[in-house]
Amino acid sequence: MHDLLRHLKGYRLVSVLAPLFKMLEALFDLFVPLVVADLIDTGIRNQDTGYILSRCGILVMLALVGLGCSVVAQYFAARASVSCASSLRRALFAHIQSLGFSEVDTIGGSTLITRMTSDINQVQNGINMFLRLFLRSPFIVFGAAIMAFSLNRTVATVFLLAIPVLFVIVFGLMAITAPLYRRVQTGLDRVLGATRENLSGVRVVRAFAREQEETARFEAFHHALTRMQLFVGRISALMNPLTYVVVNLAIIAILTLGARQVEGGMLLSGDVVALVNYMSQILVELVKLANTVILISRALASLSRVTTVLHTPVSMAYPAETGPETADAAVAFDQVGLTYAGAGDESLSGITFAARPGETVGVIGGTGSGKSSLVHLIPRFYDATAGHVTLLGRPIDQWSREDLHRAVAIVLQKAQLFSGTIRSNLLWGNADADDATLWAALEAAQAAEFVRQKPLGLDEPVEQGGRNFSGGQRQRLTIARALVGQPQVLILDDSASALDFATDAALRKSLRALPWKPTVFIVSQRTSSLRHADQILVLDDGRLVGHGTHQGLLETCPVYREIYESQFEKGGAAQ
Repeated sequence: MHDLLRHLKGYRLVSVLAPLFKMLEALFDLFVPLVVADLIDTGIRNQDTGYILSRCGILVMLALVGLGCSVVAQYFAARASVSCASSLRRALFAHIQSLGFSEVDTIGGSTLITRMTSDINQVQNGINMFLRLFLRSPFIVFGAAIMAFSLNRTVATVFLLAIPVLFVIVFGLMAITAPLYRRVQTGLDRVLGATRENLSGVRVVRAFAREQEETARFEAFHHALTRMQLFVGRISALMNPLTYVVVNLAIIAILTLGARQVEGGMLLSGDVVALVNYMSQILVELVKLANTVILISRALASLSRVTTVLHTPVSMAYPAETGPETADAAVAFDQVGLTYAGAGDESLSGITFAARPGETVGVIGGTGSGKSSLVHLIPRFYDATAGHVTLLGRPIDQWSREDLHRAVAIVLQKAQLFSGTIRSNLLWGNADADDATLWAALEAAQAAEFVRQKPLGLDEPVEQGGRNFSGGQRQRLTIARALVGQPQVLILDDSASALDFATDAALRKSLRALPWKPTVFIVSQRTSSLRHADQILVLDDGRLVGHGTHQGLLETCPVYREIYESQFEKGGAAQ
């Protein structure tokens, strides 16, 4: 709740004005039964047409003023709720951007999407309803009870008995349903996760004819969510009938006691009508309050999920300024180990090597050997759980975030482009780059030829995910994007897998000719892509089992030789 109040801080005035105008509207509503009672007891009783018309005019005036107050209150409530939700969403997005890969992996992408969208929308609706009705409804309830006492204390005792029972029903059901709505949102996470997974892997699902199995898996999640929603809905549905029963019993009691009071001359018939109207107002407001409580219960459950992410601590702390140099190696690992959060075993263990500026370092190994884990430590996607990583003569944890991102560029296994244009994607590498720099990067990435063939060149549209480009084109554009920033360390994490051998060779040649001489890490399954590297790291089950040049590893490292011979016949002839 503290987080919500913090985001409402800038909208205090509208947050106060919304319930204030709602209570003004309620105040005018409380006068209506009194005017009606006066109309009956005086105007109708005396058959005074002028008096009746004057009281009808007052009723119309009260309705118009109440409508105006309601419209103003709705405006302020909507403005406060939308502004607060917008601020909360920006804060959540900013915090997610600050989280390390470990925290994002632990929370899960589908859960974060749900909390950014559905949960914050629930919070927004809850704030809106709270400002509009949560204060108005109790004001009407207690105001109606006070007005009833002003008419007749004996009959008004019915209000004293009915109101506590109604509040027990409303807030008791709220206490029961609030934790259940949290479980509903968790079930929604599972449905969204299954949907996201199937949409991203739809080609694989169809290729293996797994549509029926995946449909059954989705339906299992969906049915679980439906059962939970129905269970919570049945409990929430008890609120209206229970409140109706209590209120109608109270109305019966009012009519019974009121009839006796009228018969004894202690109460006028118009006052009985006013008392019934006050009880009806209480009924209407409690029905509104019941629905508001249900919505607020869901909003509180969603707010709890959002604040859980907001309070997730950031494991990586970056200094404001980059620390001093301590060595001259471009990248150095000293007995480095890595264990992912929640994993039992180490993914990397005892890795030690050093790469000098301008060197090309190859990284090779079997599937799951830890190649990506190793290079992900250089841009500090993860922090080593053992040993030390040094970048350009400084410990990796002494680099400021901005300096680190300028010094290291990484092209991941999955090429990711963003909707926009080729130019806008390349400018991610350096927002101030001119066209000459962009074209130089495209030339080095072997992408200039197909970009020139596009009708709009650099301004050619890029659809979401780059789906209007082939896999090889996407990879070359992402490599060009990394080169635009002219990083001192360039990491290609199996990012040329979709390229043919000739294009791959031309790419490696152009990287060696880059004028600023970056240190290049190439992760690849092809020994042909690494054979000219200055040094090659061979990984097996998270351990460094080979370290040297291509020819030296063929003689001394069985793992490297096995990989090489699986791609080429013994003796070096290509298959």
